[in-house]
Amino acid sequence: MSSLPRISTADRRDRLGTRHRLAPSARAGSAAEAADSVLALHATDAATVFLSVRARTGGLPVPAIEEEFYERVAVVRLLSMRNTLFAVSVDRAPLVDSSTARAIAAKERRTLLKHLAEDGQGLDADWLAGAEGSVLDALASLGPTSGNRLSAAVPVLRQKITVSPGGKWETVQGVATRVLRVLAAEGRIRRDRPHGTWTSSQFRWTPHAPWPELPAATARTELARLWLDAYGPATEADLKWWTGWTLTQARAALAGIGAEPVLLDDGGTALVSPGDTGPVAAPEPWAAFLPGLDPSAMGWADRSFHLDPAHRPPLFDRAGNIGPTVWWNGEIIGGWAQRPDGEIVWRLLADRGEEAATAVAEEAARLRGWMDGARVTPRFRTPLERELTG
Repeated sequence: MSSLPRISTADRRDRLGTRHRLAPSARAGSAAEAADSVLALHATDAATVFLSVRARTGGLPVPAIEEEFYERVAVVRLLSMRNTLFAVSVDRAPLVDSSTARAIAAKERRTLLKHLAEDGQGLDADWLAGAEGSVLDALASLGPTSGNRLSAAVPVLRQKITVSPGGKWETVQGVATRVLRVLAAEGRIRRDRPHGTWTSSQFRWTPHAPWPELPAATARTELARLWLDAYGPATEADLKWWTGWTLTQARAALAGIGAEPVLLDDGGTALVSPGDTGPVAAPEPWAAFLPGLDPSAMGWADRSFHLDPAHRPPLFDRAGNIGPTVWWNGEIIGGWAQRPDGEIVWRLLADRGEEAATAVAEEAARLRGWMDGARVTPRFRTPLERELTG
């Protein structure tokens, strides 16, 4: 018999409910606290961020969330883990930047310079530096500005290049989006308030000072510690998947914090932060409606402790993106959607009794009230979400 401490599936679900701020007694008081509880909020879909904060704060109003993003700038969007857009608190942003985002930014710049060179118009690093300087000058003059308005104000952004010339995927593209992406990846500009409502991804851009730089290995170790605090027990493979690091980098970061092994109910082993090997107090029963790509569903490569593998087909798209989910006490038990008339509809894929069914219905009513007439269609649509709205 193994001498390792055991953490049961029930313990893992209790940890998720408390540490991810989904149980009512564990609610966060702000969007920044909600982001910190899961280290970073998925932000590929603009609506996901707001719905993820709502679930972890018990219904923080949209204007209050917007105030944290665009007035106090307590939370920012960074291209980071897995080359994906995340929302992180400004306290954690330097860590995420140094551990992950800087390497992605360097790759983005190399890729753009490669495309410029292949185009054959003599566009090079000097040309790119001039274009970037013109963008920053325009933003300093205009204030928060959309990409379209920037292109109108900065003629060089209207430059066209041929990407992959002579190849199967040859195409002619404008450089504006690529230049802005590099500047944002490097932290020299950031996404500001969007045009339209909180569900829009058409962000304005505003100048930003690059984040303080930390040694990359040190930053990876600290990020791994915070991640394990939120997601442990978890494995090297989970951390590698979540961050997009190499396996060598993930292993070094976990070794740097002295992660401790524990035994799981399925007989496998996983890692926790030093000293975090005991059971946790079970929170009160809780139900949650989480949006597509929410971190509590996407935080591990292996999600079998909270998701029955038989339920994957209706809840995931073909690329592996999870859609909107219904939770009960740390387990995904169904999916939900919003119909065009605003009605919140759901289907339970597992029967967890009358208490669960009642709590889910009550949470659906709270969600509809919070939406206040807004309409949300997930960017990555799944079979069950499409069926529920059909």
